[in-house]
Amino acid sequence: MAEIFQIIVVGGGHAGIEAALAAARLGKKTALITMDTRAVGRASCNPAIGGLAKGQMVREIDVLGGVMGLAADDAGIQFKILNRSKGRSVWSPRAQIDKRRYEHYVNRALAAEDNIRIIEGEAVDLTMKCGRCRGVILADGSTLSSQAVILTCGTFLNGLIHIGGRKIPAGRMGEYAAAGLTEALTALGFVSGRLKTGTPPRILRDSIDWSQSSAFYGDDRPTPFSYRTQHFDPPNHACHTVQTNQTCHDIIHVNKERAPLFSGDINGAGPRYCPSIEDKIYRFAHHASHTLFLEPEWENSEQIYVNGFSTSLPEDVQMKALRTVPALKNAVFLRPGYAIEYDFFPPSQLKSSLETKLVPGLFLGGQINGTSGYEEASAQGLICGVNAACYIEECQPLVLGRDQAYTGVLIDDLITKDTLEPYRMFTSRAEYRLLLRYSNADRRLINISRKFNLIDDPTYDYLQQKLASTDQLSRALGHKIKPAEINQRLDEAGESTVTEATSGSRLLKRPAITVSMLPARIFDDVDLGRYTAGIKDEIYAEAETAIKYAGYIQRQKRQVEKLAAQEQVPIAPDFDFSAIKSISNEGREKLILVRPETLGQAMRISGVTPADVAVLAVVLARPA
Repeated sequence: MAEIFQIIVVGGGHAGIEAALAAARLGKKTALITMDTRAVGRASCNPAIGGLAKGQMVREIDVLGGVMGLAADDAGIQFKILNRSKGRSVWSPRAQIDKRRYEHYVNRALAAEDNIRIIEGEAVDLTMKCGRCRGVILADGSTLSSQAVILTCGTFLNGLIHIGGRKIPAGRMGEYAAAGLTEALTALGFVSGRLKTGTPPRILRDSIDWSQSSAFYGDDRPTPFSYRTQHFDPPNHACHTVQTNQTCHDIIHVNKERAPLFSGDINGAGPRYCPSIEDKIYRFAHHASHTLFLEPEWENSEQIYVNGFSTSLPEDVQMKALRTVPALKNAVFLRPGYAIEYDFFPPSQLKSSLETKLVPGLFLGGQINGTSGYEEASAQGLICGVNAACYIEECQPLVLGRDQAYTGVLIDDLITKDTLEPYRMFTSRAEYRLLLRYSNADRRLINISRKFNLIDDPTYDYLQQKLASTDQLSRALGHKIKPAEINQRLDEAGESTVTEATSGSRLLKRPAITVSMLPARIFDDVDLGRYTAGIKDEIYAEAETAIKYAGYIQRQKRQVEKLAAQEQVPIAPDFDFSAIKSISNEGREKLILVRPETLGQAMRISGVTPADVAVLAVVLARPA
């Protein structure tokens, strides 16, 4: 007899973990199916969490009850806020992590959930009932039944590793590929494609001449990812950089035809913004060198990740090229770099809830949707888990707007834009990025999280207190400051002095002035004693940002309000776009392909012109 669950999650990577935990927190009996229980939570590529725009998503995941931020705080060995020299909208937290400790943390989190059962096995097919997805069939012939299924298969669907001319069917180095699900989905009418990604060599720590590299560290006052982290005093271990050189480039250039990317063996498109070293040498031939980052994969690790040298060249070429770098002249490989090609399903086949349009009860999250990165996968997984529970309860799904979260930008981009290469999140993808700061994720999402029961009472109360403290600080900045209290600081900062008492908020309008420069007495009534140093710095930064950028923030809010009416105009699932003759042929084809759920989505589809949208708006406004 088939074992019955409410939700089945296929895949034990970052998306699968967040999906299973979210579903379980919402009270759903959940099965997490993985081909190898030892690989659950494995950070298979770079040993880092966060980064540009990705750090903002980790914060969003945390406010929505996810585990990624907590795990990164526990496993972090170096923390840094990136882009501090630029505008506040692009400040982004990032951490180097101990990959083993990270895995252990998420596995403990899964084990602590009574509603989750981890099952080792390979899902090869889906079961259907009345057109709805109602479970999975495993390779051993057993069947698991459920009310909803979430596929988070990562790079495993017909995965094929390339190292020069060698081809190895695998999902990751040393792990089997998954066969059957792609064929099952295409038999149901889904369209699939091929993408590729890559990873660099890992080399032995003791084979590196560290004196020939440059060390860099994280922030002296680190900021945690999670608002729920109670004690935060992480180490600050060094990472190092080295530079490639012309000799290295020449070796790669001469041998580039031995790389599957250039020999024609790889058909899938690779990530534009994280190209292989051979692709970089080819596309950026005018660059005399490229920076490589030498990153430990865990604390006191003998295995060093050569970030920036992703490659599928033959192993002998990889080694010969790397050994031209002075610090790596005696490098010993622990594992060569490789490319992996895998199946994905263009996400225009999904609703904004990440449920498939074709099969009710089936949700897709992570790299199966054509994305790249742990953070993108985790955000999708969490949304899948929440919305699978909403599907069972027959309630409205969690859908985040582009003005509410980077997670909303991610999903909206996926379902409305062509996925021609692995999608990676950047701050530049968000038109309202000034509203989507890492430091205001709590203010943006706390009420949504509460509405969907994603955070517990202590977390909710703590976040409300933090927001109240930020508001309290903002009010305190309205206090007057005498010239004698501030003029020396103004002069040291290169700002003109004042001749009369001036409010702190007015002084903060000056670019060089920060909250920390103001006299301590104006904060006497602000209680920040309960917060860690990093969170206290964040409260200061958020209050300061609200003042310095007030005009820009209000402008973006007005833009959001102006577009809100069009954004929410619904389009029926069975709307006949082919009947609209006065729009462009390309626009009609794209609308039929994507089948947008709202007029706002239609506006953002590649190939749909403003004129097409204007015609569509008129048609939708007609009485039924």
